[in-house]
Amino acid sequence: MVLKVNFLGVEFENPFILSSAPPTAKGEMIARAFEAGWAGAVVKTMVPEGTVMENVRPRFWALSFPGYEEEPKKIYTFHNIELTSDRPLSTWLDEIKYLRKQFPKKVVIGSIMADGNDKRGWQELARSAESAGVQILELNFSCPHGGMPGECVGKAIGQDPNIAARIMGWVRESVKIPVLVKMTPNITDVTIVGNAVKKAGADGLTAINTISSLPGIDINTFEPLPSVAGYSAFSGYSGPGIKPVALRVVMELAEGVGLPISGVGGISSWKDAVEFILCGATTVQLATAVMLNGYEIIEDLKEGLSCYMEDKGFSSIEDFRGLAVGKIKDLMELDRKFNVKSHIDELLCIKCDICYRACRDGGYQAIEPDENRLAHINKDKCSGCSLCFQVCPVEGCINMEQVIEE
Repeated sequence: MVLKVNFLGVEFENPFILSSAPPTAKGEMIARAFEAGWAGAVVKTMVPEGTVMENVRPRFWALSFPGYEEEPKKIYTFHNIELTSDRPLSTWLDEIKYLRKQFPKKVVIGSIMADGNDKRGWQELARSAESAGVQILELNFSCPHGGMPGECVGKAIGQDPNIAARIMGWVRESVKIPVLVKMTPNITDVTIVGNAVKKAGADGLTAINTISSLPGIDINTFEPLPSVAGYSAFSGYSGPGIKPVALRVVMELAEGVGLPISGVGGISSWKDAVEFILCGATTVQLATAVMLNGYEIIEDLKEGLSCYMEDKGFSSIEDFRGLAVGKIKDLMELDRKFNVKSHIDELLCIKCDICYRACRDGGYQAIEPDENRLAHINKDKCSGCSLCFQVCPVEGCINMEQVIEE
């Protein structure tokens, strides 16, 4: 199986890239990631030289399911109020040169951001990164909490097609290397901005950045979380919980803009990566999963993807990229004649009553336990909603079977 991909004219040994985030905060960290097997890395967003960047403490918060017995807790959302890189631009440029020299087969992507009104700042950042050796630029138009001092930064750029296109034009006239625009999900129609930057010269799109959020309130102190001396700010929401939003945006961009896409948002496994590729992405980016599990997850990602491709008979990523594109319709256009009913495998049923309660109070009262609490489906009442299938804790116990109308 060939995991190599060509993205924006640049060869990647596999589709897995570290996104611009804490795992790419230093050149030394990126070097360790490359040694572990990652094909590329987007450096933590660089800002104009002399910009004062000071992070607050604490700046992370996670929501999790409690663990059971020896199992660790399972984090399903992660939140941050961290700024872009707080390291001098000159330091980054030296480290990029080192990475390009030591790892010539790896891809270093330069993430940059300046104020939306700072033409000189954007152009100097772009030229400096290109001169240092980055093969691709990624313009950060999407940090949900700004990411740096300024009136027009982060998502404020990515929410305005005119500003986004203007900056894209500034950068396009400054460099020859491919340019990605990192899209914000905090917008009603992402394709409007996508097409604006496409017209202005963008070569590809990265989707998505984190989602603006508030992870919680401490019910004893009444302080928003994470609390910084009693106050907080809306944070960037990442982790497994945002994957459905990211997939939707990638699909919208694939269908509505047509530029090459690097997919990011909630990817934790090779299966997640496959879903993004099926929606049209050529490469995928990860950060939160690495923060929680380490750079070593790259081996499982590559092995899982290779096994999937072998099982399906795919010889390359291109063989299945975009196979789901075009399969999203308006809800009212879906086939109302297609019918399914629930089926319970009585040999697998553990008599937990979960499906019964769900159907009783959230469905159509179609599940009827017998005197031994074994669940049975009343086919006449079953509407095929699949709620029971979704809540059943035993894999394969409940399935949705197609009903052929006579």
